Amino acid sequence: MSLLPHLILYLTLFTVAVTGETLRPRFYRETCPEAESIVRKEMKKAMIKEARSVASVMRFQFHDCFVNGCDASLLLDDTPNMLGEKLSLSNIDSLRSFEVVDDIKEALEKACPATVSCADIVIMAARDAVALTGGPDWEVKLGRRDSLTASQKDSDDIMPSPRANATFLIDLFERFNLSVKDMVALSGSHSIGQGRCFSIMFRLYNQSGSGKPDPALEPSYRKKLDKLCPLGGDENVTGDLDATPQVFDNQYFKDLVSGRGFLNSDQTLYTNRVTREYVKMFSEDQGEFFRAFEEGMVKLGDLQSGRPGEIRFNCRVVNRRPIDVLLVS
Repeated sequence: MSLLPHLILYLTLFTVAVTGETLRPRFYRETCPEAESIVRKEMKKAMIKEARSVASVMRFQFHDCFVNGCDASLLLDDTPNMLGEKLSLSNIDSLRSFEVVDDIKEALEKACPATVSCADIVIMAARDAVALTGGPDWEVKLGRRDSLTASQKDSDDIMPSPRANATFLIDLFERFNLSVKDMVALSGSHSIGQGRCFSIMFRLYNQSGSGKPDPALEPSYRKKLDKLCPLGGDENVTGDLDATPQVFDNQYFKDLVSGRGFLNSDQTLYTNRVTREYVKMFSEDQGEFFRAFEEGMVKLGDLQSGRPGEIRFNCRVVNRRPIDVLLVS
């Protein structure tokens, strides 16, 4: 069998990947006009199968884009020569629903082979997760390429823990030219979904090494969490991140005002004087929250590493290099 067609196809894709494209709306209008509708259709299927899954997929944009830009490095499985990001401190036993992206990619490959990047899938799916749960719907910029590698260390060095406070988060977001308002609005992603008991045990029983609970916790809410997450209990049990975990709304911010934030990194947004004004604003004006969230997600989606990339055939693995094609064909 001739190796030439395989090699030409790969080199063509690789050349396009290296040169890259400027991000723009409707990027696939000519090459895959149904791309965005396919992604939304698959996200609807996932939500029907498990409501929590769309919230889980939305988180991918945050955990991917902060680590060397929006390049789907998060989705890569480990290899003998690469420790990826899935098992980093902020992701292990936390991020889930990778199979939803697999299903989306499979549907897109059937419609438009080797056309839509996994990095763009993450961006479209995050937007759809918000829209399908009652939140805003916005136009996304597309044209990203997929990373050729991933780094557990880079993820560990960048991503915040549930113990992070508002000051840390302000500094982190500022590194990426995201404002305090952007940070508070994007924290509103916790309007949907759940978190693990593991993430709040210290708040309930040993805040700041005091041996006592976080004083910012509203007493009746703390009792509810004590029952959900007892000392010595299963720390993988999950609790709702706000009072309406399947609806994207501003209830998250109302809960922070009343001392009912699930994560320390959430509640600290209200106890910190710099971020408190935005929490109060968003708790009183859902439209303002929606507008700020849209703007923040677009800014977050603009983060790029500038490194060479490709269009993966499978979001979990890097495409084979030309030499690999020669060796196995």
